[in-house]
Amino acid sequence: MMMQVLGTTVFSGAALAAGATLWSSVSPQWQRIVRLAVGIPETSPLPVTQLAQAERGIVVRHWSASPRQPGAWREAA
Repeated sequence: MMMQVLGTTVFSGAALAAGATLWSSVSPQWQRIVRLAVGIPETSPLPVTQLAQAERGIVVRHWSASPRQPGAWREAA
C-alpha cells in the first residue's frame, strides 16, 4: 500500500511539473499558435534587406563615433 501511495505521489508530481513546463512555454505564444493553426501567415515587420541596411548603419555609426584614429586600432592590437 505504501509503495502505491509513493508511486502515485512521484508520478503525479512529475506530471504536474511537465504540465507546468508546457503551460509556461505555450501560454505566452498562444495567440500566435492559434493564428498559424487557422492559416493566417506571419508577416515580418520589415523586409530582410531593410534590416540588413539598418544593421550596417548601426555598425558604421559605432565605428565612426570612436575617438581613435583608424590606424590606432592596428597599433593597439
